[in-house]
Amino acid sequence: MGDGTNIEKHTPITISNLSNVKQVSAGRDFTVALLNDGTVKACGENNDGQLGDGTDRGRNTPVVVSGLSNVKQISAGGSHTVALLNDGTAKAWGSNSFFFTPGGQLGDGTSIDRYIPVTVSNLSNGEQISAGNFHTVALLNDGTIKAWGYNSGGQLGDGTTTTKLIPIT
Repeated sequence: MGDGTNIEKHTPITISNLSNVKQVSAGRDFTVALLNDGTVKACGENNDGQLGDGTDRGRNTPVVVSGLSNVKQISAGGSHTVALLNDGTAKAWGSNSFFFTPGGQLGDGTSIDRYIPVTVSNLSNGEQISAGNFHTVALLNDGTIKAWGYNSGGQLGDGTTTTKLIPIT
């Protein structure tokens, strides 16, 4: 919840150590917040590094995502987060697998979980980004879409069911 406790709440609460928020996004067991200064804070479960603070330690108050600035938009997936930067590139962190198989939802060409943000490969001119449970999509400023990650149900829209470790059109 971000209030410094692990107690379930049934009414809205104020989150500790968090102000000047521009956008929020909730993942499976964690929350990320984009601040007005272009930095990001996160709290909650962190088994796969989804808080981006370089650890796998859960946090019940928000912590700063390491080495991240100039963020335009954020999106939390199941256990990963993506951040679209002002220059149209993106960074991602957290889970990069689908259980024990490659997932590729971070788009860095690997299936390695990342505990700090890494650059999404083959992506520029991004306008909007959205993280799914085990995949990610980006809208580019020319109106095209790139997608990457686990693709068992054809969720990447490329006519296949093949997982992609980097963004494809």
